[in-house]
This record gives sequence, C-alpha cells and structure tokens, in this order.
Amino acid sequence: MRLEFSRSATCAGLLLLCLFLSGCPGSAYLWEVRTESTTTPPSFKPAVFEQQPAAVLEALTAPGLRGNEVGLALSLKRILKRVEPKWKLVSPQETATRINQRGLAAEYARMRMDYEQSNILDREPLRKIGSAIGARYVFQPRLAAFSQTLYDRWKIPALEVNVVRIRSSILRLSLQLWDTETGELIWASTAEATFQEEALSEDPVYLREAGRITWASIISDLTHGKTSSAYSPVNKLLDSLIQEDVEQEPQQNTP
Repeated sequence: MRLEFSRSATCAGLLLLCLFLSGCPGSAYLWEVRTESTTTPPSFKPAVFEQQPAAVLEALTAPGLRGNEVGLALSLKRILKRVEPKWKLVSPQETATRINQRGLAAEYARMRMDYEQSNILDREPLRKIGSAIGARYVFQPRLAAFSQTLYDRWKIPALEVNVVRIRSSILRLSLQLWDTETGELIWASTAEATFQEEALSEDPVYLREAGRITWASIISDLTHGKTSSAYSPVNKLLDSLIQEDVEQEPQQNTP
C-alpha cells in the first residue's frame, strides 16, 4: 500500500514538474523602489546639462561592502544617457583619466576619504577637480547596502526536487549632485529597492539589473522635481531596463 502511494506521488510529482516546465518558460521580476530626494535651488534646472557637461565620479561605499560598488558609476552614466539622451556627460573612465593627467590623483583620493566621514565634498579640491575634468557639475554615487537571498517556495517531497526558488535582493543607493565652482550641494537623493523573482535556476538578482532600475528611479525624481516617490513595474520604461542591454557610450577623446 505504501509502495503504491509512493509510486503515485512520484508520478504526480513528475507530471507537475513537466507541466510547470512547459508552462513557465521564463520569469519576471517583482520590484519596488522608494526614493527620498531634496528639492533643487530655484535657479537650477536639469536642462542645463544639455549645454554644460556633468561628470560622474566613481561610487563609494562602506568598508564592509567594498568591491560591490565597482561598476555602479558606469551603470549610472549609461542610465543617465538612456533616460536623458540630450544630456552632456563625462564618463567615470574619462573623469579618472583627466584627474590623473592633471596630477590630482592624490588630492582626489584625500577628498574621497574625507567624504566618507563627512558626506561633504570639500570645496577647494572639488574646484580643482571640476576644472581638470572640464565639468561644472559632478554626480557622486554611493552604495549603502546590498544583499541577496535564495530560498525554496515549492518542492516535490517525493522527488526531493526544488521546483520553484525565490531569489531576492535589497539595494540601497544614494546620489548627490555638486557644483564644483561654488561647492554647493545642488541636489541629493536616496533610494531603497527590493527585487524578487521566481526561477528554476540558482542565479541571484544581479546588482547590474537592480542598479539600473534604482538609478533610473532616482534620476526620475531629479528630472520631474519629485521629493518622495514609489516606483514599480507599472512604470514600463523603468521595468524594461532590467533585461535591456544598455548601449555602450561612444569613445571619448581626452582634451
């Protein structure tokens, strides 16, 4: 009797597994981003970036997260160009090159170390760096938190098979916009994002995909003058950024 039951359970499990695999060829993210942003001075309009270039500095993060911030600045630059194609931007690569060619690498490093403690870009080195880059405005990205988890949601006990696994991530990013000539903090924003996906594989929700949507949400606050927002897959443009291959920026020439 028990043997027959076990065989029946196994057959049922195999049937369910086949149905699931045939009926679920892909998966989709469930995500939400909540932002808190400051207002900008009355004299400042984001459209200024269509005439004056803004540079993207390398991202910073807390000591316990070192290494995770690599690539975030490049991702931010590409999303800025994707969301606002008319803006003139200096990539993190070109920014680093110009700083180093002007002999300001050590001063830039000290400014970043001070920033980690104060959350302020010191005016004098900032002015020199802005002049070297050739950009009045700079974006300073920062990674505050990133975590990934994977757990089972649906399992066939008779087969010891994990049919559905949930992979999730939590990401916190912040972004500041500075005027290198005056030392003014023009604008600042923070965002917390959550991502979940039902999938058959054990791949995590990658920081690359999570970062795209989170940066785009933050930039949406800037361009639309919002100070508190909640974004979700209802926003089709942002949702498309998860799977979209963002175009490579054209090669830049150092002046």
